[in-house]
Amino acid sequence: MVREAVQSDLDALLELYLHLHEKSIPEKDEHLMNMWKQIMEDPNHHIIVNVVDDRIVSTCVCLIIPNMTRGVRPHAFVENVVTHEDYRKKGYAGECLEYALQLAQKENCYKMMLLTGSKDPETLRFYENAGYNSNDKTAFVRWL
Repeated sequence: MVREAVQSDLDALLELYLHLHEKSIPEKDEHLMNMWKQIMEDPNHHIIVNVVDDRIVSTCVCLIIPNMTRGVRPHAFVENVVTHEDYRKKGYAGECLEYALQLAQKENCYKMMLLTGSKDPETLRFYENAGYNSNDKTAFVRWL
């Protein structure tokens, strides 16, 4: 079942992020809890989860970004797409991306963007099959 994350999903999400690029689960300190509260209260920040047998197995984040161009239409940014290693290749992440697409369409976004650090051809093909392309834009990242 695909849905948006709720307050009680924090621990499961932090554990799932270990299958993305995190090396450890962050300490549940004031900073983390304030960030979680801010995300949960932001109507433009959507953490989408796919739940199988009462377990969050896949997730992505969809941010709706207000914009003054393109007919004053927002755009969407997708990030942190991950599926638990034991549940990959079953369509769960694709279902999360489809939910994000529906959110973006509902908000009248004119485009969706997604960045990946992966060079794995299978991962890139997955994003292409989900409707994303790497031809229209050039992405640059400046790490802080």
